[in-house]
Amino acid sequence: MTTATRRPPKSAPAKPATMAQALNSALRDALREDPTVHILGEDVGALGGVFRITDGLAGEFGESRCTDTPLAEAGILGTAVGMAMYGLRPVVEMQFDAFAYPAFEQLISHVSRMRNRTRGAMPLPITIRVPYGGGIGGVEHHSDSSEAYYLHTPGLHVVTPATVADAYGLLRASIASDDPVVFLEPKRLYWSKAGWSAAEPEAVPPIGRAAVRRTGHSATLVTYGPSLPVCLEAAEAACEEGWELEVVDMRSLVPFDDETVCASVRRTGRAVVVHESQGFGGSGGEIAARISERCFHHLEAPVLRVAGFDIPYPPPMLERHHLPSVDRILDTVARLQWESEVTIGSGGAEGGR
Repeated sequence: MTTATRRPPKSAPAKPATMAQALNSALRDALREDPTVHILGEDVGALGGVFRITDGLAGEFGESRCTDTPLAEAGILGTAVGMAMYGLRPVVEMQFDAFAYPAFEQLISHVSRMRNRTRGAMPLPITIRVPYGGGIGGVEHHSDSSEAYYLHTPGLHVVTPATVADAYGLLRASIASDDPVVFLEPKRLYWSKAGWSAAEPEAVPPIGRAAVRRTGHSATLVTYGPSLPVCLEAAEAACEEGWELEVVDMRSLVPFDDETVCASVRRTGRAVVVHESQGFGGSGGEIAARISERCFHHLEAPVLRVAGFDIPYPPPMLERHHLPSVDRILDTVARLQWESEVTIGSGGAEGGR
């Protein structure tokens, strides 16, 4: 065993690790364990990717397994389609969210439809990694939240980690899946840290399962990806107002976990959906509709949304106004018709939260 492939002992304690390190470990372990796994994309080889997610992989596994490609996203994904048809498991990196748009035709016309087109005979086990979202001061085409395009496309799985453990676990599950997966990586969480061991990564729920990150009884915040830390911060701040907010991290947008989301909303009676992408036609509208259809008789107020504004992504100096914030979330929670909790007793009106 070479120094490059030597792993820490299994008894190694968890140490602070970043999401970027967890993603790198997931790719390394997948390459090591499965010779059919190949990584391809712009600058993924010698440079190790713009965000260094593929750092060291070309040196360890060779350029035939971690391959730099021309600046041609349609060609990159089209090549991956051919590779998957011949039995490989390509992992494609789209350098930035909006850079993936030139490859959209391949995604819609072939990646998403091949299993259906062949009556299940030819799955396409392709993982499409897309660094997405704002919060890093990126310029136009470097900060899009494009998940709604993928959600609307039957045949794709769409997942987005918000924790270090999920970054590793969901990426490994995506690469192992026989269905094509759009793997959305929140750029501003790349450097978030948590105790985590590459030698002994903790088990996480599978694709298609949400996770309750904070329990509460006043209302449910439903969110995913880069908005999770903001929601958790808002939930802490809400305690000063007397609200105990439950926070549900979707983790997987397709398949969608109706069970976990609806169980939470039925307990709390109120819900706010939070995401960075534009509100009109966004993922929050679908989530709100599903909650309303399934939890109508449990709701004390309409399902509300906190989302990005319906504008092209703003310049870096203005993005703080565009992205969901603690104040915007708390202002929306305050609109959840708390007056409906007023009860009429023998002594008159009595308010309560």
